[in-house]
Amino acid sequence: MRAMDERAASLLSIGRFGRLAGLSIGALRHYDELDLLRPAWTDPATGYRYYRQEQLEDARLIARLRDLEMPLDDIRLVLAADEPAERRRRLSAHRARIQARTDRLQHVLHHLSVAETSKEPIVSNPPKPPTLDAATRRALAVGLFNRTWELIETPDRTSAQDDEMIHAAHASRYHWGEVGEPVRLARGEWQCARVYATLGRGEPALWHANRCLAILEADEEGREDWDLAAAFEGLARASAVAGDRAARDAWVARTKEALTAIADPEDRRVIEGDLATVP
Repeated sequence: MRAMDERAASLLSIGRFGRLAGLSIGALRHYDELDLLRPAWTDPATGYRYYRQEQLEDARLIARLRDLEMPLDDIRLVLAADEPAERRRRLSAHRARIQARTDRLQHVLHHLSVAETSKEPIVSNPPKPPTLDAATRRALAVGLFNRTWELIETPDRTSAQDDEMIHAAHASRYHWGEVGEPVRLARGEWQCARVYATLGRGEPALWHANRCLAILEADEEGREDWDLAAAFEGLARASAVAGDRAARDAWVARTKEALTAIADPEDRRVIEGDLATVP
């Protein structure tokens, strides 16, 4: 009995721990049941929960993340993340969800304002884009891809042509996203990266180049032997435009290594030609 008392004396009671952490006793009991934040010791005779001082950091983090409306399953992943970069990635993903919800509410507010002031009846189902068959979408994806490439190769493009080039690349990628295999999506992302690199816009170029590589890495069966080399070249170009010389050189080296895996000499020459134009 005395050993139990001494053990309890060295720990924080659930009430004191909750006050220090900013969590209610009910919340702490719930987190114990979910195996999210277990007490250091539970008195077998009374069922009272006790916590160590060192657990306050995790408890305060949970309280803060709950205040920021992060779901408990995501909080569990944040707590389990050993690397700061992984924690930041989880927080960024949650921020993106909150931003999407905010944008949705702004959209709702706009339509409510219109409905308040309009004399027209409220439309129960807002109009949707027309349904296109798969063959039409594929034709659009291919045609827009080719049009984008024509614009990339156009000397002395106007500002209007720059705009068209951006929108055509994204439209092609969109239609491939509706009917295409993953490798088609990756190539669409590669072209978006190329467009932004051509326009000297490093951040979106890197975004789409990284998306291209991520899709290809998840689709080993569907990609061809030249796709990875093209993705590495895209990342080299995007890194150069973004001003990251070290990353640019590293991706150039990876591209040259990946070129050796390309069986068709013509495919290899195409990517070698692209690599030669990386700034």
